[in-house]
Amino acid sequence: MRKLPHPNIAKLFAIKGLLWFMVVMPVIVLFFQDNGLSLQEIMFLTASYSLSVALMEIPSGYAADQIGRKKTLVLGCILAFLGFGLFSLSYSFWWFLIAEVLLGIGNSFISGADSALLYDSLLEVEAEDQFLKYEGRSISIGNFSEAAAGVLGGFLAALSFRYPAYIQVIVTFVTLPLALNLTEPKVQKNRIQSSWNSVLKTIQFSLFESKIVRTHIVYSSIIGVSTLTMAWLAQPLLKELNISMENYGLIWAFLNGIVGIFAFFAHRLEQKTTELKSLFMVGLISVFTYFFIGNHIGYLSLFVLIIFYANRGFATPLLRNHINKHTESSRRATVLSIRSFIIRITFAIVAPFIGWIADQYGLASAFQFMGFFSSISITYCLIWFYKNKTIKY
Repeated sequence: MRKLPHPNIAKLFAIKGLLWFMVVMPVIVLFFQDNGLSLQEIMFLTASYSLSVALMEIPSGYAADQIGRKKTLVLGCILAFLGFGLFSLSYSFWWFLIAEVLLGIGNSFISGADSALLYDSLLEVEAEDQFLKYEGRSISIGNFSEAAAGVLGGFLAALSFRYPAYIQVIVTFVTLPLALNLTEPKVQKNRIQSSWNSVLKTIQFSLFESKIVRTHIVYSSIIGVSTLTMAWLAQPLLKELNISMENYGLIWAFLNGIVGIFAFFAHRLEQKTTELKSLFMVGLISVFTYFFIGNHIGYLSLFVLIIFYANRGFATPLLRNHINKHTESSRRATVLSIRSFIIRITFAIVAPFIGWIADQYGLASAFQFMGFFSSISITYCLIWFYKNKTIKY
């Protein structure tokens, strides 16, 4: 086995694998429904989670840039452990809401800091050109881990919906010693501390000064919202197709395995096409899958769902890499947090409405709405990419 360029990489891979070992995720909608929640309430919970992430994204990204990636990752792992602990003991909407808020804040301290730490670790050993490769590996590990967790979660849920939640607490706890053993890259250690004014300057740079970074952030964000929404609509889709609960975990495992495979080979796939074609492919597939499922809910929808998850595996490391390439190290975590902020705040606004549409007008209408919603921003960004195709992204 080839030696990794930096010791942090193996630890980040392990943390990623554990945090994505989401035993509860394949049956989380059924878990909430078992506790008497409607789909609109469920989408409100996930919107609250996203809002918590959004409100803390930029402050946590600033913290990662200023006090260190490691410290913010450790704090995020602690909050994730506390959040899942409360989640496993909750039985009502309001306790679930508190747990979701804790998990959201915890995730915000992990999101951005992990990718920034990976990039800076590679930068420290002059291997930053390999970021797409190792970010793809990281995402792949996360999805393979979620796939394995899906199989276990499905079998545990058949016994009791509580069992996956209890296992989740134990798994999250194991991330703590790994996070504590990370080392801060010298490029981060030697950085001069700055004020909150630097956050405003980074926001100004990302959203107003740099058209390239702004367009990539918007594009990556709408793809991220589409991905989040699909994760929460997939289980109601399986339910509408009368898929037995015992198979939920297996299907979830298969879908995440597909994501893992395409993320693993993302850097090779991009080498076989142009960056502009890659951006077009990611956006068009995302829009197509929503419109198709919205108009053809049936077993063929499962095949289209596989296409969506394959596209997700390729898109996630690809779009992050585009942002990293145009952002200097001192503001990288903050810029990635701005991206996550936009994803989460948009999802927090859209998700309850999607839940309401699904409850009132049916699941197909919810898919159709997401198709129209995502196509607007995706079309705008693709037109900009095409008009500026002479720019080296």
